[in-house]
Amino acid sequence: MKRSRTLMLAVIGALAAAIGAVGLAPAAYAAGVTASFVKTSDWGSGWEGKYTITNGGGTTVNGWSLTFDLPAGTTVGTYWDALLTSSGQRYTFTNRTWNGAIAPGASVSFGFLGSGSGVPANCRLNGAACAGGSTPPPTTPPPTTPPPTTPPPTTPPPTTPPPTTPPPTTPPPTTGLPKHILTGYWHNFDNAAVELRLRDVPSEYDLVAVAFADATGTPGAVGFAIDPGLSASLGGYTDAEFSADVRTLQSRGKKVIISVGGETGRVVVNSSASAVAFADSVYALIQRYGFDGVDIDLENGLNPTYMAQALRSLRSKVGSGLIIAMAPQTIDMQNPASSYFKLALDIKDILTVVNTQFYNSGAMLGCDNNSAYAQGTVNFIVALACIQLEAGLRPDQVGLGLPAGPGAAGGGIVSPSVVNAALDCLTRGTNCGSFRPPRTYPGLRGAMTWSINWDVTHNNTFARTVSPHLPTLP
Repeated sequence: MKRSRTLMLAVIGALAAAIGAVGLAPAAYAAGVTASFVKTSDWGSGWEGKYTITNGGGTTVNGWSLTFDLPAGTTVGTYWDALLTSSGQRYTFTNRTWNGAIAPGASVSFGFLGSGSGVPANCRLNGAACAGGSTPPPTTPPPTTPPPTTPPPTTPPPTTPPPTTPPPTTPPPTTGLPKHILTGYWHNFDNAAVELRLRDVPSEYDLVAVAFADATGTPGAVGFAIDPGLSASLGGYTDAEFSADVRTLQSRGKKVIISVGGETGRVVVNSSASAVAFADSVYALIQRYGFDGVDIDLENGLNPTYMAQALRSLRSKVGSGLIIAMAPQTIDMQNPASSYFKLALDIKDILTVVNTQFYNSGAMLGCDNNSAYAQGTVNFIVALACIQLEAGLRPDQVGLGLPAGPGAAGGGIVSPSVVNAALDCLTRGTNCGSFRPPRTYPGLRGAMTWSINWDVTHNNTFARTVSPHLPTLP
């Protein structure tokens, strides 16, 4: 999130089509080193697959390269925990710097999304059959179902409603929030937007993120206090008044969380010690001010391993009602292997919502991996939200983040009616642009805006348009 109107351009990232499946394939390299394939998810037009390389030998494997063929009409899209090159229908995955060495008895895995009905065949690991031993691999995998007489359509016919995402297999954390929510950010600083006391946040907002907690002199630790410039603009506003305002909003049925970072934030959690400092300091803020949770808005990178450690530690202190939100930039959610996306998937069992900033991005690829969609359109919002929905997050963990109006962002500003259209497209399959998602997601969490202050500056148009629309969603 931006404390000023500085435009931060992200680079167009490559991404993939929505997809995932099931089935076992060969495994291999030298005697005792094998690679096995399994489809972890399958939705008809695509699937998610995973290869696991296991070292059953007596010496360490240093570096690996796994290749396989896919039949015509089936392609690889998004991938993670490996590097990829391809030639025609032959795909080669190689280790990354941190997972190339496999000790005896150990294993590593990588995953990818596939588009189409085919599965990997002719697998080779470091030049040998993936199944190990001397038996040559089959040239084609045995079919599990008779081949279709005609190719299956890649998208449902226009008259057929898209399939609905099945309900999640694990229930979302209990947070006291409505099924569909409107999230907004409150400025703890003074800029061109209207200044507000927290108690004056409009009633349309369900979840209020206080922006921001900042880094302290202790690595990983954060602190918060009312900004002197804001206090002066309001004619005086103290920490005690702010704490009382948190309780006032909560008495109205709202939730208030502390957001960490922002555009200029420099919070770094990259070790066990800094993870402990982060968890302890955020917990102290929760105890002092009464916050309901934390929002991770680190726009200068994060370490998913240690941030996950910090958030799990914080949850163990606070309990299952802790709200954990994230606000990554669009580029951060293009690939499940990227740090932000990986963090979201790693804490999926305790994560409340990811409100991706669908602005200040330029054009980017969507889940169809077909073309770069221009920001500020229904197509852009839907196609990029689809990436998260098809690559592992539950619908109730995905929110659409958009600017409240001019001044709030440098690009990607849309009319609130466009936000409603994107919500309709994703939840019902109606009001879509030229891009249609592969299915509907009735549990989609809702929308977010940067910011409440900018919205009030523009007569609260965003909240007054989007908030009443949320209860009409499935």
